[in-house]
Amino acid sequence: MKYKRILLKLSGEALMGNRQYGIDPERLAEYAQDIKAVTEKGIEVAIVIGGGNIFRGVAGAVNGMDRVQGDHMGMLATVINGLALQNALEDAGVKTRLQTAIKINEVAEPFIRRKAMSHLKKGRVVIFGGGTGNPYFTTDSAAVLRAIEVEADVILKGTRVDGIYNTDPEKDTSAIKFDHITFEDVLRKGLKVMDTTAFTLSQENKLPIIVFDMNTRGNLMKVVTGEKIGTEVNI
Repeated sequence: MKYKRILLKLSGEALMGNRQYGIDPERLAEYAQDIKAVTEKGIEVAIVIGGGNIFRGVAGAVNGMDRVQGDHMGMLATVINGLALQNALEDAGVKTRLQTAIKINEVAEPFIRRKAMSHLKKGRVVIFGGGTGNPYFTTDSAAVLRAIEVEADVILKGTRVDGIYNTDPEKDTSAIKFDHITFEDVLRKGLKVMDTTAFTLSQENKLPIIVFDMNTRGNLMKVVTGEKIGTEVNI
């Protein structure tokens, strides 16, 4: 295996499948099987998941809702998604722990770095919910922060496209894909990989990011075994 410990970042929208909102149980089950296959190879897996399929704070702010209130609602949405993913993984026979940046003791552990690392070493998948616990920070920032804290080898950003392109491949059929790109080139070209705060934090800590298509079965395994799929962002 190329990596010993990974941080998998999933968007909330990824859980919708072909639906307009909410959670698609079939898509959730597919993700669970792919994650299970990786853990069976001895890879330690941490996961950060977004909440855009349920609520997005920025959208609420645009519609007149207080931004801080909206972001707190978004944090709770990530916990809902975390619970759903935890259930799917445990149905697949994978031991998990859900930790949250905001205290919801009845449904999840609070985030404690040492406990998270202990769970990972014991082969449990650790799902981090609640973002960073602070408004104005995205789940991209949470993913990079948690990856650094638990000493992950890489951030794997699972999306519905197969890497980073010079333009949006869903709108431009002539878009050119990058197999590898540096942090500096991403910034110079103005490419959208993560929000600026998250991306800068990853760059400063020399933590590579791989963007790949999570919706194709088996791709997660290909990434952790070192197969060249998706786009790697590195120094």
